Amino acid sequence: MRSDYHNHLEKGTLTLDYLERFLHEAKEKGIEEFGISEHAYHFYQTKDILRNPWVDERRYYDMNDYVSLFHQAWEKGYNLKMSIEMDYTPGKHKEMEKFIQSYDFDYVIGSVHWVGDFGIDLAEYRKEWEIRDVKDVYEKYYDQIVTLAESNLFHIVGHLDLVKIFGYIPKDKDFLLEQYERATDALAKSKTCVEISTAGLRKPIGEMYPDPELLQMCFNKNIPIVLSSDAHEPEHVGYEYDRAVDFAKSIGYSSIATFNKGKMKMQPLT
Repeated sequence: MRSDYHNHLEKGTLTLDYLERFLHEAKEKGIEEFGISEHAYHFYQTKDILRNPWVDERRYYDMNDYVSLFHQAWEKGYNLKMSIEMDYTPGKHKEMEKFIQSYDFDYVIGSVHWVGDFGIDLAEYRKEWEIRDVKDVYEKYYDQIVTLAESNLFHIVGHLDLVKIFGYIPKDKDFLLEQYERATDALAKSKTCVEISTAGLRKPIGEMYPDPELLQMCFNKNIPIVLSSDAHEPEHVGYEYDRAVDFAKSIGYSSIATFNKGKMKMQPLT
């Protein structure tokens, strides 16, 4: 079983023709479980959850059109999972829960992209890393990972150590491992899976998410995994999946989680 649960249509259109390009790529690469998980901030229905100038300029979809697209695909017989990737937003648990429960998602990805007003993975904010305290950013980032897990609103946490994307990593190894420990402790007590994401191979850091030591902690604490490419264009679906599978197996994983209408099922990792 191979799955790819983290994919975006935002560089194209919410049309069946564009979606079919992703589905075709998934079929070509032997991916049996495929899902689209567009960024929630693009939708008008999330304007009461995450607001800032960068996000507000990019809020241009309606959830009715999104859901309709999945129904068009299902009517044509496609095996397609409906999901969303939601920016975990502290202080907005009720609003996030209301939004999530309003739609019949197969699974929901929760991710941390913002530390306060700092878009940690955005090229527009990259220079901010030079003037901020890296340890402070990491601590606040993992604070959110912990409360994301504790909220139990999400089935999957996206790119668990995204904060390393530009290669800014605390030199204090004990501090870093402490962040990993508290994040995985919280995840182990939740329903939240962790994704092995090959997207980091396409980013400045040049390595998968999560870090091997972090993934080893996940395995040791029995936290399930899913596979993801975080594709924003069709050709990146299933990107470098052989490396992802080898990585998972090297840590000790032999199964992955799959989802259907919010219910998890474990499948052999092949």
